[in-house]
Order: sequence, then structure tokens, then C-alpha cells
Amino acid sequence: MKTRAIRLYGVNDLRLEEFELPPIAQDEILAKVVTNSICMSDHKAAEQGASHKRVPNDIDKNPIMLGHEFCGEIVEVGEKWKSKFKVGSRFSIQPALNYQGTLDAPGYSFRYIGGDATYVIIPHQVMELDCLLPYDGEAFFLGSLAEPVSCVVGTFHAMYHTTNGSYVHDMGIVEGGNLAIIAGVGPMGLSAIDYALHNTGRKPGRLVVTDIDDARLARAQSLYSLEDAKANGVELIYLNTKNLADPVKTMMELTEGHGFDDVLVMAPVRALVEQADAILAKDGCLNFFAGPNKTDFSVSMNFYNVHYGSTHIVGTSGGNTDDMRESLALMEKALINPAAMVTHIGGLPAVPEAVINLPSIPGGKKMMYTHLDFPLTALDDLAEIGKHNPLFAHLAVLVEKHNGLWNAEAEAYLMEHCTKRVKE
Repeated sequence: MKTRAIRLYGVNDLRLEEFELPPIAQDEILAKVVTNSICMSDHKAAEQGASHKRVPNDIDKNPIMLGHEFCGEIVEVGEKWKSKFKVGSRFSIQPALNYQGTLDAPGYSFRYIGGDATYVIIPHQVMELDCLLPYDGEAFFLGSLAEPVSCVVGTFHAMYHTTNGSYVHDMGIVEGGNLAIIAGVGPMGLSAIDYALHNTGRKPGRLVVTDIDDARLARAQSLYSLEDAKANGVELIYLNTKNLADPVKTMMELTEGHGFDDVLVMAPVRALVEQADAILAKDGCLNFFAGPNKTDFSVSMNFYNVHYGSTHIVGTSGGNTDDMRESLALMEKALINPAAMVTHIGGLPAVPEAVINLPSIPGGKKMMYTHLDFPLTALDDLAEIGKHNPLFAHLAVLVEKHNGLWNAEAEAYLMEHCTKRVKE
């Protein structure tokens, strides 16, 4: 079968090419990709080329398919897996394989699997590690978001707490405790708010979300209201810390002086990490979620509190397969809706430019429809473009109908009515 895919040949050398996929082996699966979400990790892979730790050295001769946040349908099942997987079933993939100690991963290391493609071959490594995950949700784009959502889920599970006299670590946030999400209204912060309010496990009793932009905070509150939080047993507070004389004092007062049992820092800013350290309660856990670009990023921390207050710090940079399964299950049951992450949509030919220029493109996730051909388009621009394009005019109406969010109804309309398709 022929496929069209974005392949990486070297530093920022991304090419949209058509080529023949080999017949699948008995332990492989042929799949149709429908959506792939662009990740900053894609940009790093393109920027570094063969020097990237997951990318093979010979990509100039054997290019890899890019993209690791994808969702699609099974087309053909190898004999070994016919009792477990069926043609037509929808799927998502856990790309962090850790296969036999290697860093090989779909979207970085393989010639025939990556999310920025029309068709792929799911290799035996994915199958043996049970990383092909069934997805029964209505929208493909949500299946693509399972991987970034799993990063948030993993963050909550990675938090830990202790009891004096015991060496056992109690994993997870403090149920009914104080949770702060610092710089918390970006795409991943919004997902963290959603999970904190709507997961089926531990929830905080009080959630304080900070930022320095009133418009962003107002947008977050329109998506996750104080009333909805209260209905889920959580007191939710949005706080603009920009003009506060003493943000730490204000935040401590919100907890009646107790401090925060759990703090997530969503931006790699020294002042924010130090602020998070200063508001920790006894046995408080700080999760440095945001990955810094600088290898020498450092901050000042209170080690008096580390010793006498048992405060501690963790860092997470991804979720495991169980976290992805939890993400998919929560989306299938409509308990969480990570659509707030998505700020742009595009077709397969728009991928190279979007990946290379990703740091300079504002907003959150760029959701690419791999069988369609249209430019990278911000959801905020749909109405303006729609003045000259009926397709985008209707998409603007559907997005507005869903409080400005990309949604299953809009996806279905796009897939049915977009007339410009990628050659297959």
C-alpha cells in the first residue's frame, strides 16, 4: 500500500513523500492515521536531526516518519494479533516503548510508523509491549491528545507524601488537600485543572490556579467554572499574581496559613519555582512540570524546610501506558475534555513548516488531519477566513457553539466537507 508521510532526513529537512509500504509481517498491523498532534518534541527532533537521542544516525539514507501523538483505524491485522485486534477498530499509541532498554519510539526512530502519515505499519515492538491502545471515543483528535493528557495524569500520580517514622511513600496528591497550579492556564495547565476536577481518584479540597493575564484566567474560568468545581467537591480559586505586592503571602492566606500540599509549576521560570517552594506545607510536594531549554537552569530552594518540613520535589516529563489508558477511559466517558489544548488545525502538507516554526507560533496544540490538505489555521481565525470560504465559515459556527473549542462535530464536518485531499 502507498502512504504519504512527513519524513526526516536531517536537521530541519522534512519532506512530504509518497512511497510504498512493505507487506505487513504476521506480528504487525497496518493502520490508517487520521489525526496527529504536533508536539514540541517534534520540533526538537527536527532541529537536532541525527544528533537527537531517539533519532537514528542514518536518517539521510533511511529517513524516519515524524509524529507520535496520533489516532486512527486498523486496516489489516497480522495473523499473531487477529484474536485481539479487529479491522476498523480505532486506536491510539503509547510511543514511549522503552523496548529492551532502547530509546526507539514511533515518530522518532522508525521508517514505517509515525503520526504525520496517511498509513503506517505498527511494528512488533509496539505490539509486544501492549502499546497499541484501543480507543472507543467519538473524535479522533481526542485520541491524539491521549499522550499529552497522560503527561498530566502521570504528574498527579508521581506526587508523593510521607509519614514521620515511616519510609513508605504515599503516591498521589493529598486527597482533600491544597493544590496550586502555578502559571496554570496554558494548554497543559488547563488539562491539569480538568483532571484535578474530574478524575475518578484523588481530588484536592482547594485548587488555586495562578497566572499574570486576566484574559487567560477569564478564559480558564469560562471552561472550568467555580460552580462546576464546587459540584465536584473542590473550591476553585483563580488568582492573578502580577500586581500582588507579596504573592506568597496572599497564597498562604488562601490556605489559612497551612500552605500547599501539592504544587505544579507549569512554566520554567526561576521566580515561579521559588514561589512554589515558598508556599509548600509540611510534607509538601513540588512538581516541576515544565521542561527548561537551558541545561543549567537552577533556582534557590529552602533546604531548611527540606530537612525540618519534609518538603520534596519531583519532575515528570511524560506518562506511562497505564496513564494513557486512564486518559482514554476518561475521555471515552466524557469526564474530561482536553479540547482546550487545541488552538490550530491543519492538513498534512502544513506539517513541516509548523514543526520547524513551532516555538514562534502562539497558542497550544496544532491538530493535523493527515488525509486533508489545508494550511495551518488558528481556531480564532476561522470566522475571518470563513468570509471567503464556506467550509471555514461553518467550522467557525461549530467552534463557537462549543465555547470556542475544537470538537467532535467540527471534526466530522471537516472530514466530510474538506474537498482538498492528500493524494493516496
